[in-house]
Amino acid sequence: MAQSEIIDRIETFLELDGSSTNSFARMAGIDPGNLAKMLSGKQKITDNTLRKISTSHGLNFEWLKYGEGEMCAANEPTPEISYTDGVPYFDVDFKLGFDEMEHPGAPNPEYLIRMPGYEKATLWCNASGHSMEPEINNGDILALQRIDDFSFLPFGDIYGIITTNGMRTIKRLGRSIKDGYYRLIPTNKDYDEQEIPIKAISVVYRVMGAMKAF
Repeated sequence: MAQSEIIDRIETFLELDGSSTNSFARMAGIDPGNLAKMLSGKQKITDNTLRKISTSHGLNFEWLKYGEGEMCAANEPTPEISYTDGVPYFDVDFKLGFDEMEHPGAPNPEYLIRMPGYEKATLWCNASGHSMEPEINNGDILALQRIDDFSFLPFGDIYGIITTNGMRTIKRLGRSIKDGYYRLIPTNKDYDEQEIPIKAISVVYRVMGAMKAF
């Protein structure tokens, strides 16, 4: 995925749609300042951001990311509750700030969620807190994919992290100047960045996407 090509496709849509970048960003739940950085190539455009744009503006995710298919989505994917197949949903919170809570792998899920594009998720659970707004909002439902080997993780993506002492958080991952550490970056600038030693991490989930509770 070339970031420059994704930028070209977003700008193509903006030109055809005639909307301003600010209104485009707000409709997608993205900070306009962050979108400006993305379009100038100063900030990575993540899958989560592309899914927000896809959902809010009716665009084909595959077209946005890879240039494949039609620009506009024929049918927007909708979640379905199932009790026979799908990805398990646990009615527990994954804090957007650090807090000690029950592990999101409780024995019995409330139900299963079938959602096109999220078949490879490990589980769904709730987002709680405000440190990742407006990318992820308090009360959103998160699709998480467990990563078994987290000795190296791509920087710039958003992850759910559980520490060895039971703390958990959702943050964007950044490079630390300290060997053996990761930098945890909130989207909401009212919150501080944090450094975490890799050896203190017990479980890592990749945040595949977020949707409003239904």
